[in-house]
Amino acid sequence: MTILMTGFEPFGGDSVNASWEAVNRLPEEVGSAKIVKLRLPVVFGQCGEKLEEAAAKINPDVVICCGVAGNRTEVTPELLAVNWRMGSIADNSGVRYTGEKIDRDGPDAIMTVLPVNDMVSAMQQAGHAAKLSLSAGAYVCNDLYYALMQMQEKLGCKGLFIHVPPQSAMASEKVAETLEICLQTILG
Repeated sequence: MTILMTGFEPFGGDSVNASWEAVNRLPEEVGSAKIVKLRLPVVFGQCGEKLEEAAAKINPDVVICCGVAGNRTEVTPELLAVNWRMGSIADNSGVRYTGEKIDRDGPDAIMTVLPVNDMVSAMQQAGHAAKLSLSAGAYVCNDLYYALMQMQEKLGCKGLFIHVPPQSAMASEKVAETLEICLQTILG
């Protein structure tokens, strides 16, 4: 099995992105799964395009994308990707959406089929700060998640987005340990 894990480049004036710092600390293998890591741009549309290009080459069984949520103190798997773009700040290319659909013809929301409740339970039982989140918001994280949900069938994989707290709330090493529990849950 191959799992593609992604994190984002820094944005909003920060010098690091906690999502990439944590993903980059994951081992090359978890159980029987090979872990492939990819850093993505914080750019509406472009992040999904880069993900699809990489996934087409790697052919992963599972894709887990991670992003930082500045107001969170837990690792939070996201249940839904919503068909909406909006941000309080511009992305790294200077584009800022104030509210519009990602795909005019797409569904309003798409739910992951991965066992998010089991992941949260496993993380909590191991003593890690975790909880389920309903949606990935409407910024670039959600933009990527919606693209992933739309490409799953075409690529023959399952996908999920997980928000992680900033490094000031949880050290990257602890976030990586927590993400590894998610991977172990998927592997059964």
